Amino acid sequence: MADIFGNVLLASAPAGAGVGCDWADLALGVLFSLVAIVVVMTFAGLSVVAERKVCAYIQGRCGPNRTAIPWVLAVPVVGRFLQRAGLMQLAADGLKFLLKEDPLPGHVNKFWFMAAPVMSLSPVLISACVIPFGVYWSGGAANPLSVSNLDIGLLFALAMGGLGVYGTIMAGWSSNSKFPYIAAMRASAQVISYELCLAISTLPVVMFVAQGSDSPLSLFEIGRAQSGGAWFCIAQPLGALLFLTALFAETNRLPFDVAESETDLVSGFHTEYGSFKFGLFFVGEYGHMVVGSALFITLFLGAWNPLPWLAWPEEWGWVSSVLSLLTFLLKIAAMLFFFIWVRWTLPRFRYDQVMNLGWRALLPLSIANVVFYMVWLGLGF
Repeated sequence: MADIFGNVLLASAPAGAGVGCDWADLALGVLFSLVAIVVVMTFAGLSVVAERKVCAYIQGRCGPNRTAIPWVLAVPVVGRFLQRAGLMQLAADGLKFLLKEDPLPGHVNKFWFMAAPVMSLSPVLISACVIPFGVYWSGGAANPLSVSNLDIGLLFALAMGGLGVYGTIMAGWSSNSKFPYIAAMRASAQVISYELCLAISTLPVVMFVAQGSDSPLSLFEIGRAQSGGAWFCIAQPLGALLFLTALFAETNRLPFDVAESETDLVSGFHTEYGSFKFGLFFVGEYGHMVVGSALFITLFLGAWNPLPWLAWPEEWGWVSSVLSLLTFLLKIAAMLFFFIWVRWTLPRFRYDQVMNLGWRALLPLSIANVVFYMVWLGLGF
């Protein structure tokens, strides 16, 4: 923990700075932490509105366009625009989760029942600490716009992402109800099946980065390796496809949402939940989408770089820093749109199909992909 805390404080220190940290470093670390949380939570909240609007467009119907806050609606032009765009639906959903009655069923294990929603959201916010949302230059050296530039950032992000399923398992077990319990078992089996593929599909990326960096597991170094060159989705298309498919399973998104399949499990692991506790699960799911999208962007979509073989010029200074951040955020928005598009396009897989796809298709392909690039790099290509 001491190493992690030190990295948090010194992540943005200029090259050649001393080991100790002053109040400026501390303030900068806290600021970056708050910004990372705000970015994740903002995208998670807006994704709720985007889910409704994109669903409406795909199904050829109206989305939310009547929800309004009276004093906001009274603002000329702006109020009507926010209403027609459905942007005030987010406030309505938030107030609903906060103000609804919050019953606690008598048959549940109360401590774990209440801890599960927090456990679902916490890993998301922790994982965001190692995501490089952009780059800035100080003292002639490139630095990440992140809370902490860990040398093992990739492993840290994968480990924290895997912890999210514990909230699902705790919710299903503590509910003392058969449908949530079945959902918890499904979630645990699914995460074991697809985390293997998720981790193995990143190994070729690490091998490529290791050729020119001493920290191939650093997410910042992985992003830098794609600056001014080919993105890894071009150099390793199969690995990108495998990672993306496993990411859908890890985030419990359709067509892999067997843990909350309402057709046979009522509402899955959160059947017994309501009000604010259900809202935490809701935000946690979209938060996982945001962080998972950011991780995929860093690994395969060029991170903060605008186009393959094109990077923001260093001589532009702070302008390049702002553009790199905006580029990363725009890519996250595009990935979230893709997540929603897939949900309202593909039908849900059966549980046996999910297991067969993970063990019989994705895992062998991911292993073959690693072996191919090991031979490729071993032969000096």
